[in-house]
Amino acid sequence: MSRVLVTGGAGFIGSHVIETLCRAGRAVTTIDDFSTGRRENLAGLRDAGHEFEVVEGSITDPEAVARAMTDVDRVVHLAALPSVARSVERPLDTHHACATGTITVLHAAVKNGARVVYAGSSSAYGNQEARFKQEDLREDPLSPYSAAKLTGELYCRSFARVYDLPVVVTRFFNVFGPRQPADSPYSGVVAAFCRALIRGDAPRIDGDGEQSRDFTYIEDVVDGVLRCLDGDSKGCVTVNLAYGDATTVNALYEQLAEHARAGLGLSEVPSPRHADPRAGDVRHSLADTARAREVFGFEPQVGFVEGLRRTFEWYRGTIGQRSGSQRSGSQQSGTPQSGATESKS
Repeated sequence: MSRVLVTGGAGFIGSHVIETLCRAGRAVTTIDDFSTGRRENLAGLRDAGHEFEVVEGSITDPEAVARAMTDVDRVVHLAALPSVARSVERPLDTHHACATGTITVLHAAVKNGARVVYAGSSSAYGNQEARFKQEDLREDPLSPYSAAKLTGELYCRSFARVYDLPVVVTRFFNVFGPRQPADSPYSGVVAAFCRALIRGDAPRIDGDGEQSRDFTYIEDVVDGVLRCLDGDSKGCVTVNLAYGDATTVNALYEQLAEHARAGLGLSEVPSPRHADPRAGDVRHSLADTARAREVFGFEPQVGFVEGLRRTFEWYRGTIGQRSGSQRSGSQQSGTPQSGATESKS
C-alpha cells in the first residue's frame, strides 16, 4: 500500500498534516521521538479507524527511519528542533536535529524513490533590504537555527541533483493555530499572547514590538504542503507558504486584546512589557507568494483575521477563562515570553 511518511507528526504542524491526510483516507506513518511533540496530538487517529502507524524514534537514527519508510512513496519532513532562541542556547542539538536528521531522511527517501516535501524556514532570508522575500534571494541566516534549516535545504538541492530525487522546499512564515504549544519559553508569539490574555498575565515583547511577521494560519499552511506533496514538479523547487501580508507584534497584540475584551467580557487587558531584542531575530519577514501560486495553485482560504479568531477561541476553550479575582484586576505571577518566535512543528 502507498503511504505518506510525516516526520515529527506529534508536533503542532505535523499533527494537522496527519489529521488532514487521514480524513482524506490516506495511509500515514509518522516517526517522532516525542522530545517536543505531544502524544495527545495523535490521540484517537487509529481508534477512528484510520490507516495510521507510529514509529517512535529519532530521525537521526537510520534504522528507525528505514522502519518508518516501509511502503512509503511520499514524505513530509517536518521534524526539527524549533526556535531561534533555543538554537542560540543549544546550537549542536539544533544542528543534529535539523541538518543530520534531514540528510538521514533524504537518504532513506532515495532508496524508496519517494517524493519529499521539506519544511524550510523563512529565517533563511535574514535581514535583507528587499521588502518581499523572494525564493531566489541570497540566503543570510542570522542564527544557528536558520543556518541548520538552510543546511537541510542545501542537502535537498544536492540530493535532487545527484539522485534525481523530487523535492519541494516549503519556507514557512510564522505559522499559528490550535495545538501550538503556549506554555514554553520557546512558544510562538500568537500562542503566548493568547495564553497570557486568557490567564490575565502581561506578556513580554522582546524589542520595540515593531518587528513584523507574515503570520499564517495552520489550515492554509497544510493545504499548501499537500499541494506540494501531490504535485508533479521535478528536481528541487523552493516556495514560500504564507499570505504575503505582514503584521507587527504590537498590532498582533492589539488584535488579540480585542478578542479578549469581546470573548472574555473584559473592559481592560494587561499591557505587555518590553525587554531587549533577542539575538538572531529577524526584523521584518514578508513573503512573495507568486511561485507557490503559479507552480502549485496555492491560494489560502482562511486568512489571517479569521485564523486569529479561530485560534483565540481554541485557546479560550482549552485554557479556560480567567478567575473572578483576575477579572477584577489582579494578575497572576509570571511573564510569558512573547517576541516573534518562529513556529514550526
